[in-house]
Amino acid sequence: MNAVIIAVFAMLILSLLRTNVVFALVIGALIGGLTGGLDLATTVDTFTAGLGGNATVALSYALLGAFAVALTSSGLPDAMVSSVIKVVGRDGDTRRKALSKALIVFMILIMAIFSQNVIPVHIAFIPVLIPPLLKVLNELQVDRRLIATVLTFGLITPYMFLPVGFGAIFHEIMQTNMRESGLTVSLADIPSAMAIPAIGMVCGLLIAVFFTYRKKRQYETREMAGQQSGQTYTKKSITVAIVSILVSLSVQLYLSQKLGVEGMIFGALAGLSVLFLGGVLKRNEADSIVTSGMKMMAFIGFVMITASGFASVLKETGHVEKLVEDAANLIGGNQTIGAILMLIVGLLITMGIGSSFSTIPIITTIFVPLCLELGFSPMATIAIVGTAAALGDAGSPASDSTLGPTSGLAADGNHHHIWDTCVPTFVHYNIPLIIFGWIAAVLL
Repeated sequence: MNAVIIAVFAMLILSLLRTNVVFALVIGALIGGLTGGLDLATTVDTFTAGLGGNATVALSYALLGAFAVALTSSGLPDAMVSSVIKVVGRDGDTRRKALSKALIVFMILIMAIFSQNVIPVHIAFIPVLIPPLLKVLNELQVDRRLIATVLTFGLITPYMFLPVGFGAIFHEIMQTNMRESGLTVSLADIPSAMAIPAIGMVCGLLIAVFFTYRKKRQYETREMAGQQSGQTYTKKSITVAIVSILVSLSVQLYLSQKLGVEGMIFGALAGLSVLFLGGVLKRNEADSIVTSGMKMMAFIGFVMITASGFASVLKETGHVEKLVEDAANLIGGNQTIGAILMLIVGLLITMGIGSSFSTIPIITTIFVPLCLELGFSPMATIAIVGTAAALGDAGSPASDSTLGPTSGLAADGNHHHIWDTCVPTFVHYNIPLIIFGWIAAVLL
């Protein structure tokens, strides 16, 4: 058996059994390394050496968590709840209440989509935007699994289909690696080829919104770490809170877009500075609030760090490339089987390493020549490679597209990473992606 398959399945099974995801990743890495031919010392050393890969993102989340908790000191969450209550009233699920739920879900969807292109901050907006909304979502009895699927849709579909922001990066990586593997394609052809798989994502979103999670769900009202109930707020405190969010986003955008460096850490620091200088974050409270915010995001940070070590072990075994080669040998000239197997292999690789962007260089070296040999058109080849890479981004315990939503929705402890984010997003997006990716391969 391939070490990647064994390691990924071990990690997923342990996670589904509610083993802590960090432990599941560590155990999965050990199993994958040992079954992949590495000795214990090499496995442990490779895992340890790989831990630093996501350290920057983990620290970014810790500081964004501190910023999110500090925002509660302004009374912003309570102001939002009060505003919603004024709009919808307290008398059952009235038409106004239903419209408010639809408006909030639509707003979150737009923010998620814009985070990939218009305001390309990726997942950095989630720990800031979602925790203050939790009280509002509880008031409206919105199923948080719906919000998780909405956020994940907005984090994945734009880079698959739209050639701007992170989508431009994804498409350029596809074009470069496909050219190096023997097939030159135009950047202009990639959105057209990825349109059918993107429709699959839309279908998954519509099913989640209008069928799976349309019913009301009640949550226990809990305060976030470091947050006190019934925070008082004034026009000044709310104004300072809004300014701090705008400053945080502006700093992130300037550093990432103008200077080409990672901006989440310094964006969070800028937002905290505005809250402190504006008098919202008191001197005697600052240390405890910031520490509480970091604790709130500690789980996400440790998962990201551990996932980097897990991916390093899988790559070191050489079984990632071997999995691609073995799949190619099994196809035997059959286009139908070939398309399905290539998509499934992409799913397994991305589920393991947690990054669709990193999956492309791995699969193109084998998939592109194989597609040409099987008689797939260039457009079909683009669809297969792009869909195979994107598969698994939804549902992977180690992916930004699942860790991001969990970071916001679990701020009060009412949301489980595996069962409330990973499983819902896996079912609603990976299954349609396989179906529509196969349709694209056949029709194009």
